[in-house]
Amino acid sequence: MKNIEKIVMEKLKEDSTGHDWAHIDRVRKLALHIGKIEGANLKICEIAALVHDLIDDKLFSDEDAALQEVVQLLEKEEIEKKEMDQIVEIITTMSFSSGPQKGMSTLEGEVVQDADRLDALGAMGIARTFMYSGAKNQAMYDPAILARTKPMSKEEYRQGKSTAINHFYEKLFKLKDLMNTDEGLRIAEERHTFMEQFVEQFLAEWEGKDVQ
Repeated sequence: MKNIEKIVMEKLKEDSTGHDWAHIDRVRKLALHIGKIEGANLKICEIAALVHDLIDDKLFSDEDAALQEVVQLLEKEEIEKKEMDQIVEIITTMSFSSGPQKGMSTLEGEVVQDADRLDALGAMGIARTFMYSGAKNQAMYDPAILARTKPMSKEEYRQGKSTAINHFYEKLFKLKDLMNTDEGLRIAEERHTFMEQFVEQFLAEWEGKDVQ
């Protein structure tokens, strides 16, 4: 596990979008917490959590090459093929942009997906949203740019014009209802409420008035 950690740290050390090592470590901790409660294979959960962003197209332009590097890393660490296949299946299907309604095929996949989505919620989700928007030169908010509420292709979701506040409506406020596990949902509900309060306060302050 230490060698995998070292490789992931090196790969993500320059990240400024909120997909850095700290994000990975939080997802790992959440996955182990949820996985223990749900009775999942914690080894699979931990490794999948550690490597899940190494194939993210927001970070790596060649997804196929990135995936091959992950496979080679797992082979080098002598991960059994059955476990490796499950890890690869998890990290290639868990992304929101891959299809938010698409369910995971294993309990471990459900656990890791929940853990990753939980780190996009609450105070941490707010901080990461503004960090990502800043890195991509997106505005905090612009009333002239409407949130995209209709279903979008992956390309539209990635490349279309948006703002940090719009991201709450386009993705973050949807995540609570997409949780797979009871523990994931419990945590998500609390974080979701916090985000709703933040956005309400933000919009009131934007208009120069107090929230009633």
